[in-house]
Amino acid sequence: MQRLLQFTLDLFEAAPLPPIAPSPRPSSADTAGRAEGSRKNKAPTLDGIAPAAIETIANDAPVAESLPTQTLQQALAPATSRHPRATREALLDDTRVAYEFRRGKRRTIGFSVGADGLTVSAPKWVPLYEIDKAVQEKGNWILRKLQETRARHERLESARIEWKDGATLPFLGESVIVVLDPRHAFGAIGAELKSSAAEAVLNTGAAVQNDTLPGIPRLTLHVGLPQSATPQQIRDAVQAWLMRQAKRIFIERLNHFAPHLSVQWRKLSLSSAGTRWGSASADGAIRLNWRLIHFRQSVIDYVVVHELSHLRVMDHSPRFWDTVRAVVPDYAELRGQLKDEAIPKW
Repeated sequence: MQRLLQFTLDLFEAAPLPPIAPSPRPSSADTAGRAEGSRKNKAPTLDGIAPAAIETIANDAPVAESLPTQTLQQALAPATSRHPRATREALLDDTRVAYEFRRGKRRTIGFSVGADGLTVSAPKWVPLYEIDKAVQEKGNWILRKLQETRARHERLESARIEWKDGATLPFLGESVIVVLDPRHAFGAIGAELKSSAAEAVLNTGAAVQNDTLPGIPRLTLHVGLPQSATPQQIRDAVQAWLMRQAKRIFIERLNHFAPHLSVQWRKLSLSSAGTRWGSASADGAIRLNWRLIHFRQSVIDYVVVHELSHLRVMDHSPRFWDTVRAVVPDYAELRGQLKDEAIPKW
């Protein structure tokens, strides 16, 4: 009788953000964090870094140099994670999670944690009490993913570049200092990498070992701009130089690995996608994200081999991964670095 009454109430979709009483922590083992539900057919792509995470707030009190006096109720208030389009919420362990809820044409309840927080998608016929139950059962995975995305957001923020003379950025896994050098225009290239090892880096596309003091960059990028240049001008000049280097190195690595896989690529395009590092089409067209130039060459090589392998196997089946492994045996570790290493936002 109670379920019949609840089901009847669910048909009218309760008002946004109804309070949900805390439920006991589920005893079932934590499952993999892959969203459920059907997927649309897409061309093979290489997933990149998840976007920035939603902020988790300890309490609603403003931060101050000295901790303010708190009431007992404030001290016991749960932490909060709130999606900007939240319409429902759940208390998971000690965290109140306000999430975006969607109804759609799907067969199962799906979960995803992204830039804004948690999104739950469900078929139109599933009653709300079943959705609440599913969220509780998935609680461990949800909290872990929220924590991981917040940690990554903090790493990305720490990698943010202040575009000025002396700015530091990664290039092929090495730290490079930007130097505004108005005395030279550097021909049509706008900038020049300088150091005793710069020639080796540019000629081979390989990062060099830093034999100076730890944490001290040994490469300098001299940009033909005056000291009065705006941050946007500096950013644009550096990005243009990086994109030229990316295209040159990508072509060299594509030509190097294509014979190993017995394939032929026909066209290279540079991408600026926010969450994908590359894609491949059956006609031999390859797209690679120019921001890969921040990573070590071994990581770039993995992405190149990944996309070239799609010219043999146009899916992510076991046969595809066997093809990648034959050329890059440690691809799993390199793939993880694409997600774990923080690179500058552009």
